[in-house]
Amino acid sequence: MATIAIVDTKLHRGSHKWFWETLAQGDDGGVLDANGGSVAFADKTVQITGTFGGATIVIEGSNDGTNFGTLNDNTGASLSFTAAAGPVLIAENPLAIRPTVSGGDCTTDLDVTIVVLAEL
Repeated sequence: MATIAIVDTKLHRGSHKWFWETLAQGDDGGVLDANGGSVAFADKTVQITGTFGGATIVIEGSNDGTNFGTLNDNTGASLSFTAAAGPVLIAENPLAIRPTVSGGDCTTDLDVTIVVLAEL
């Protein structure tokens, strides 16, 4: 069980791509917080790729950085995945966001990408 660091790539005109690579069984992603720009962009999309190996990955949010809960898409469905998905809109805009992996096996190898576009 490890915490996987975020890779922040600045895109064109202030847009960002945040990427957590090689999340395995029991891992979580480092927290994307307001200092990383999470709340500056209300419209975020998430994409999940990789080998699940029976795992579930959940996109969580928190306004205090301690108590996390599962976020939802724009239809109200939980951002909880057992297969590759996305891009999917994240409905909420909390101060902190992170992916967490539960279950799975030694083949679990997941990547999470969140992209935000700056207003032009």
